[in-house]
Amino acid sequence: MTDFAPEEYRARLHRAQRMMDREGLAALLLTTEPEVRYFTGFLTRFWESPARPWFLIVPARGDPVAVIPSIGAHLMGQSWITDIRTWRSPQPHDDGISLLRDALTEVRGPIGVPSGAETHLRMPLDTWAALQSAASFRDDAGIMRRLRLIKSDAEIDCIATICQIANAAFDRVPEVIGTGLPLSEVFRRFQILLLTEGADWVPYLAGAAGQGGYGDVISPATDVPLEDGDVLMLDTGAVKAGYFCDFDRNFAVGNVGQPARDAHVRLIEATEVAFEAAQPGATAADLFHAMDRVVTGGAGGTDAGRLGHGLGMQLTEWPSLIAADHTALEPGMVLTLEPSIELAPGRMLVHEENIVITADGPQWLSIPSDDQMVQL
Repeated sequence: MTDFAPEEYRARLHRAQRMMDREGLAALLLTTEPEVRYFTGFLTRFWESPARPWFLIVPARGDPVAVIPSIGAHLMGQSWITDIRTWRSPQPHDDGISLLRDALTEVRGPIGVPSGAETHLRMPLDTWAALQSAASFRDDAGIMRRLRLIKSDAEIDCIATICQIANAAFDRVPEVIGTGLPLSEVFRRFQILLLTEGADWVPYLAGAAGQGGYGDVISPATDVPLEDGDVLMLDTGAVKAGYFCDFDRNFAVGNVGQPARDAHVRLIEATEVAFEAAQPGATAADLFHAMDRVVTGGAGGTDAGRLGHGLGMQLTEWPSLIAADHTALEPGMVLTLEPSIELAPGRMLVHEENIVITADGPQWLSIPSDDQMVQL
């Protein structure tokens, strides 16, 4: 379980219930890992298995009701949730449908289901179709997005902790990584560093290496060894207590050449400019434009599509730092700043930092990188 006091979850519940009252909703039906965990603290890697559905009903009055496979009863029983209804799963012909339908009949009024961008319905479509007669469903009016957008102090502490762990791991990269090491082994050693420094697990690790830059930031590692002149980039989404960090570092393998070094200086400048702009009341678009003016001269971004995003229980969350996102920044929002520069066709550099918005302005969660790449 995520180690928060019951008062943390009750505060989340009461905030949600006030929003439901305003929107005329009688309950929320939640089916995904971060949304179930948001109200319960139910933290398990078992969500990796698609074999079983999990349901949580959050009523506008009273406490949440967990309708879950019996294999999860012991762990859920350690949470503050007391109404836990279980069935033996998988049951292909009735995998919790009857139990959930009965629970939904106790709700009098429309039930909100997260339905907008960056949401999904984690249940079979035939199950969803079978539920339609049990209740009146509609969009949740963005309640879950709004709830998760503003982090509590406890959540921010968790994100700060995993950022500190990743900072320590990045500092140790020169100890174990150098010229001649295959990129696949670089990935393995960096994950070991993260775990050694205290990460619970490393669900996301991306990176690249290439002469004076790299072609993309999402490809899996190959066995090609690092060579003199390569820029190595490592980008981690490591987890502690169920919360992510998400930032990267670029390393110079030998002599990477002046164009790459100059590009790195501009990337650091872009993050610093965006950091200064990240004041309460500014918008996601404002941060995009601040970085874009540095990296493209205001041309409107690159093929990366965005220059940062929200961060929390998921590696990427709302909002996106794009020209079209006018989400206003508020205290409690945690963001990544992620500018990129195209040096030539098929060659780029990316840099990323993590920040939190406070009433007094932004604060760094990752230790901001120096404008000179660390030499390997």
